[in-house]
Amino acid sequence: MFSGSYERRLLQQCSPVSRRQSVFVRPEPMDRFIPCRLENNWRTSFQAILCGNENQPAKKPRSDGSNDGAGGGRDHLAYDCLLRNELLDADIEELRTPPTNYADGNKSALGSLQVSPATKCKPVFRFRAPVHSAEENIDPSPYSLSPVSAKSQKLLRSPRKATRKISRIPFKVLDAPELQDDFYLNLVDWSIQNVLSVGLGSCVYLWSACTSQVTRLCDLSSEGNAVTSVAWSERGHLVAVGTQKGHISVWDVAVNKEVTKLQGHIARVGALAWNGDVLSSGSRDRHIRQRDTRTPPIQAARVLQGHRQEVCGLKWSPDGQSLASGGNDNKLFVWSMHSTSPVQTYSSHVAAVKAIAWSPHQHGLLASGGGTADRCIRFWNTLTTQPMQCVDTGSQVCNLAWSKHSSELVSTHGYSQNQILVWKYPSLTQVAKLTGHSYRVLYLALSPDGEAIVTGAGDETLRFWNVFSKIPSHKENKSVLNLYTALR
Repeated sequence: MFSGSYERRLLQQCSPVSRRQSVFVRPEPMDRFIPCRLENNWRTSFQAILCGNENQPAKKPRSDGSNDGAGGGRDHLAYDCLLRNELLDADIEELRTPPTNYADGNKSALGSLQVSPATKCKPVFRFRAPVHSAEENIDPSPYSLSPVSAKSQKLLRSPRKATRKISRIPFKVLDAPELQDDFYLNLVDWSIQNVLSVGLGSCVYLWSACTSQVTRLCDLSSEGNAVTSVAWSERGHLVAVGTQKGHISVWDVAVNKEVTKLQGHIARVGALAWNGDVLSSGSRDRHIRQRDTRTPPIQAARVLQGHRQEVCGLKWSPDGQSLASGGNDNKLFVWSMHSTSPVQTYSSHVAAVKAIAWSPHQHGLLASGGGTADRCIRFWNTLTTQPMQCVDTGSQVCNLAWSKHSSELVSTHGYSQNQILVWKYPSLTQVAKLTGHSYRVLYLALSPDGEAIVTGAGDETLRFWNVFSKIPSHKENKSVLNLYTALR
């Protein structure tokens, strides 16, 4: 009546030995399949959420704010908050940044929800009738069609932060023949009038971002000279051109005419910086010269001596009171308007310092980047002369520029990544990584509207990227140590 296989299974179940071994011996195939759910990730199991395996490290969030895996992303965060409201009466009304780990004892970012160590393993499915005070804005209508509470409805209606998207592809690429692959030169600058100046070989070309028209400003081939640096004045009507032989030409672009020629340096001029009508120049002769372009060229210049090797980086602070200089001697100096000796010296870099940028948002904040042997971006508080933060970028730092509208900065790199990185300050998290240049990204300039940047490299191309947004940032932090803001 019964089959032989059924009798064998029945005897095995009745045998005491078989009972002990039944846990370890897989039974023969039967007519019913029960799947194994041990490996499944049940997101609706709140006991697993609150009392999960703490031995497993939490996954790191990505730069766009979402996490990898089944539990990542803002949608999963909203779902978790919704379930907490309905099952645990958590009273979460606003969706904020997700916590890194639900099982830790730190305060969660989900409203005022806090998971303490004593309550991590509390029973989950213990329901009680919610008691709401009269002050709460709860819809008392018994005819509401929503299956969730008023708190959850408010949570679902809360605005969501737009995802930051930065295009990994340049929106424009221009050919730049004879753009030199030299770390110590500065051959690209963008004026406030939206005109790009580029030094190519012995010539300086102007490219209008409004009309895409290209004009040649000057040609030094007849002098046997080459262009080593370019810099626009603050009003955008003058452009200074540093040369291989050490002299500087100042051109009026409106009439395409050289207005003055400044002598004094005995080696190439690789760095230029304007401060009103005062032009500062750094040279391979290790000197920094400051001259007022409104005075006759024969008037003596103000000479700043401190570097022991070539000066390759110069930047004036936004208030025009401090000049930062970097050199091939691995030194970063800060100069004042009233002294010919550096007022501050920073020696933490172990390679040439070309990349220099003053923050437009925080007074006295200075960023600097080191060369191939250093690879670090360092931040300095020049009001207190104290070092602040440091990040190892993994490659040669060629240029730095702060966003005009937010606390972000962009860095360009050489050996060996040849990449462009956008950083969030002060967290120093990478917002984006842009690649495309096949040589060192030696040149960088910021557009006048603060949204785009242009980068140049030894691959003889100029690439335009949209990296910053126009969202206004907080106003510059006022400091009682900054006496110039109190002057009227």
